[in-house]
Amino acid sequence: MASSLCSRVSLSAPRTSEPSSLGFFRSSDLHKLSPPIVRFNRSSRKFEVQAVGSTFGNYFRVTTYGESHGGGVGCIVDGCPPRIPISEADIQVDLDRRRPGQSRITTPRKETDTCKIYSGVSDGISTGTPIHISVPNTDQRGHDYSEMSIAYRPSHADATYDFKYGVRSVQGGGRSSARETIGRVAAGAIAKTILKSFAGTEVLAYVSQAHNVVLPEDMIDHHSLTLEEIEKNIARCPDPEYAEKMIAAIDAVRVRGDSVGGVVTCIARNVPRGLGSPVFDKLEAELAKACMSLPATKGFEFGSGFAGTLLTGSEHNDEFYTDEHGRIRTRTNRSGGIQGGISNGEIINMRIAFKPTSTIGRKQNTVTRDKHEIELIARGRHDPCVVPRAVPMVEAMVALVLVDQLMAQFSQCHMFPLNQDIQEPLKAPKLEPSDVAV
Repeated sequence: MASSLCSRVSLSAPRTSEPSSLGFFRSSDLHKLSPPIVRFNRSSRKFEVQAVGSTFGNYFRVTTYGESHGGGVGCIVDGCPPRIPISEADIQVDLDRRRPGQSRITTPRKETDTCKIYSGVSDGISTGTPIHISVPNTDQRGHDYSEMSIAYRPSHADATYDFKYGVRSVQGGGRSSARETIGRVAAGAIAKTILKSFAGTEVLAYVSQAHNVVLPEDMIDHHSLTLEEIEKNIARCPDPEYAEKMIAAIDAVRVRGDSVGGVVTCIARNVPRGLGSPVFDKLEAELAKACMSLPATKGFEFGSGFAGTLLTGSEHNDEFYTDEHGRIRTRTNRSGGIQGGISNGEIINMRIAFKPTSTIGRKQNTVTRDKHEIELIARGRHDPCVVPRAVPMVEAMVALVLVDQLMAQFSQCHMFPLNQDIQEPLKAPKLEPSDVAV
């Protein structure tokens, strides 16, 4: 597993026009299927199916595995540069921020989420080979999901997994569970180390909305924000007053067996200029895909977002100026640190909306697998609001995008001497807290 990022199933191609175990496919039909998902090798007459959906990234590639009530979960990271300091203790810091049972406003499931590195690290540094990180499941309660084996939870992935595969893991939702994100957070911890070491880049996220409690955007100084401020309370909101309001809002629905959603704001500071590509692979598009791949996500904004549609061009444009160090900067940052799909060196900021947790302890109408309408009260242990635990998940996905784009930029545009008149090294100079970014 540690040496392979994409699983392939090789089967003998049918030699006749008779239906095969693959369905009513004939060898001539295989050429019509789109690569790289499906490949047909004429010489060996092998039919190869490349598994999709569990691998992220191009240069820094992460594959997650495992299910919520199976033996364990984890990830394989391929493409990590060698000689990067990596330890289980460092990764554990972010896993502890993500783990269940942290407080009364999270799921009561008790997991230590203790990680173990099985390959790719020697004497505390990366070797450049695939890194395998695994976390065991120790508090499974598969019997809590007996009702869900025959009935679909409203707004959950139960039904769509059946629609797609015709079979699903009943216990806890399998791969659709947020427990899958352990692998992302572990890989994201490595990505953060690379970004910080190479370019001084920092990725921080916090809760800016829980249900109808909305933190005003101008309350938080993104230049001086610290992890310690975010972690001071169980809501992970850096403003203590609004944190208490958020906790009260979550508590109010928790005791009723209901759930609420919210918004996570994420920033990336000291991001080198030039990350991202034109047209289809714009940096904001990559960030949106990464963040929207997280469970329960329903919306993504960056920069001025939808509010920017209410402004005129003269109000919205970020005017350029030259700072005291001779760097071209923008006086405002409504572009969110990205222009034309490419980072401009300002703080990248984005907001990700999360829906209310779909599994709730209240009676709901649904249908069974054999299409009978019934009433269901779902059991199991679930978050009344996912956003406090989603904070490290968002940070991880943003870090994975940025380190992948950093490696792409280095390989394409920094192999040869830079245009000193306009380009600067990828090790971006640190911006001062006094720098303007509205």
